[in-house]
Amino acid sequence: MANVTETKPAKSEQTRALIVQTALRLFRERGYEATTMRAIAKEAGVSVGNAYYYFGSKEELIQAYYDELQEEHGKACRAVLDRERDFAPRLLGVLKARIDTMVPYHQFAGKFFKFAAEPTSPLNPFSAESGPARAAAVAIYREVVDGSTLKIDPEFRQELPELLWLYSMGIVLYWVHDSSPGCRKTYLLVERTVPLVDRMVSMSRLPGFKSVTRELVEIIREVRA
Repeated sequence: MANVTETKPAKSEQTRALIVQTALRLFRERGYEATTMRAIAKEAGVSVGNAYYYFGSKEELIQAYYDELQEEHGKACRAVLDRERDFAPRLLGVLKARIDTMVPYHQFAGKFFKFAAEPTSPLNPFSAESGPARAAAVAIYREVVDGSTLKIDPEFRQELPELLWLYSMGIVLYWVHDSSPGCRKTYLLVERTVPLVDRMVSMSRLPGFKSVTRELVEIIREVRA
């Protein structure tokens, strides 16, 4: 009985993963709008009802892809976060790991971006539906900050992880449009900008910059409210 109980969740996860991978392949081959849930179910070898049991819409499939990508990123970050204590190497390693996990999907990333860029789309990174993936991403940057030797104003420290996530979203946007071999220019962008971010963050504790930092914190909290 125990073996049967343990097998059912495993089978369920396999079916769910198969539907996601099939959907991603069809989105790439046929386009997002032209791919129906019926077509996804047929290609995956499951009934339409079974496909809808796992995913209520195509948007939920893409959200599942985002969630899986975020989980892959979290695992890829582990080595650098466990090894490094200085802020800049931690941030650099996390951003490079982000690109590493995205590169296999680069050829059809643009197809998804146009839907994610729509303010009312559930695929928008700021939407309620994207909340879990967004929270998981910000949590990684919070670990970057909290696990480092960085010494900055406590209030700025609290807001910095979300600012770093926004910075990473800018990197992702550049990556979507990067046509260089192996996304070389995106890696270069990360390597060149991380030292600048490190310097700006470090400067925030200097007497002449503290007032600016506090004003930035106030702006962030006002906009979020």
